[in-house]
Amino acid sequence: MTHTDVIARFASIGKPKQSQRLLRASQLVPRMKHVIKLYGGFVYIITNKSHTTLYTGVTSDLYSRVIQHKDKHYPNSFTAKYNCDKLVYYIFFDSIEEAIAREKQIKGGNRAAKLKLIERLNPDWNDLFSELC
Repeated sequence: MTHTDVIARFASIGKPKQSQRLLRASQLVPRMKHVIKLYGGFVYIITNKSHTTLYTGVTSDLYSRVIQHKDKHYPNSFTAKYNCDKLVYYIFFDSIEEAIAREKQIKGGNRAAKLKLIERLNPDWNDLFSELC
């Protein structure tokens, strides 16, 4: 193929249509972790009926996540195994990164620190799920 043939071939292709340019641009979607930065997150603690087991978690959709715990959506999970389905503590953060950092702090703490958090917000240990509805 000569130099002239190459130029003629590229000239015959023409410019992409506007929709093709948009399609190409839409393929440059940022990674999911960067999209999540636009949204906040919740740190929550759930327990069982006798309050003997505490589970600390993080989510961007607290309502749906608590329903998953209550319905034992993941039957082999820690919360299903120990019947943790009572929401006793939650807090919202403007970014999911802040929520994850706080979750790690709470998980790294001892049980007494978790009890103080819960009792400061919810001294009667009521199920706070009804507040979300």
